[in-house]
Amino acid sequence: MIDLDKLYQPNPGLASRSISFENPTGAPGAGGKVESPLGIGRKGDPARMVESGETVLLAEISGPGTIRHIWMTTLARPVILRGALIRIYWEGESFPTVELPLGDFFGFAHGSTPSFQSALHAVGPRYGMNSFVPMPFQRQARIELVNETPRPMTLFYQVDYTIGDEHGAILPKLHGWFNRQNPTVAGQDFVLLHERVGTGRFLGSVIGIQPLGSAWWGEGEVKFYMDDDGEFATIVGTGSEDYVGLSWGIQQAPFLYLGANRVDNEEGTESGPVSMYRWHVQDPIFWQEKIRVTMQQIGHQGSSPTLDDYKRNLFEREDDWSSATFWYAEQLAPLPTCLTFEERVANLPKVKEIVGSE
Repeated sequence: MIDLDKLYQPNPGLASRSISFENPTGAPGAGGKVESPLGIGRKGDPARMVESGETVLLAEISGPGTIRHIWMTTLARPVILRGALIRIYWEGESFPTVELPLGDFFGFAHGSTPSFQSALHAVGPRYGMNSFVPMPFQRQARIELVNETPRPMTLFYQVDYTIGDEHGAILPKLHGWFNRQNPTVAGQDFVLLHERVGTGRFLGSVIGIQPLGSAWWGEGEVKFYMDDDGEFATIVGTGSEDYVGLSWGIQQAPFLYLGANRVDNEEGTESGPVSMYRWHVQDPIFWQEKIRVTMQQIGHQGSSPTLDDYKRNLFEREDDWSSATFWYAEQLAPLPTCLTFEERVANLPKVKEIVGSE
């Protein structure tokens, strides 16, 4: 819960800043200088058109500091929200340690979602997208947007942060990695997080499923292999929908730390696209030496009057799975190679209605 008493306590030495096209450096007294037909400082530079193939520097901040909120909006097309990338670089490194499709960065899979709110994200009906994931840094933070789509995209954004934060000597930085397997391979678990070494904290994942069959898809178990684990994991779940706090199938239920923000079930089935998430805020997952996280693809068909019948009706599946996984780690290391634009956007599920698409 939020400690409301702390909301009015001053914090000497901590300065609030904000970066947008209206103040691209975040410098004090430097915002809103561009002229519009209404005059200087009258909404002269609120948005830009980002060309196909263009990389735009959204923010470059000297620390110590903490990015506290990012807001963004663009045309609500799945090809843009899955095809454009957010890249974040920490401490002057040449490689990003966050590299995620735009929509997945803001908490939803498949490039489309109904409006929803969780502890870390909020997306409005017309795709006003918000991230409240804390991002501390010591020396430098750099945020880029890359338009890998074949068309220009309109972009509005704002990065809100503080500078002068007193971080400890050991400071884990945010990491984010996207994976998609379309289709998965029967009997081979989908990878939410490739093995990472060093100490860290697993924050959570945004998981997208597009079932490729009509039977129930969600009997697979999440597995956290940590530190000295070999063939068997330390933390093992009981089912895919169970991992996001739901049960007996999947329902649209966007809760604070877990749930599903999109469930497009066809009538009488559970075979439509799903976007779900799990944030380990109240139940943290730490590791000391290494971690690897996977999710099984196991389905179920037929009736199960007994537990033995239930187990006999399990089967290995092949479906379309994606994930945007977030974690904190002190050691900065390159991410696995990012999937291509074509791999990210291929066969995205159709959207019944996209508001604000023009």
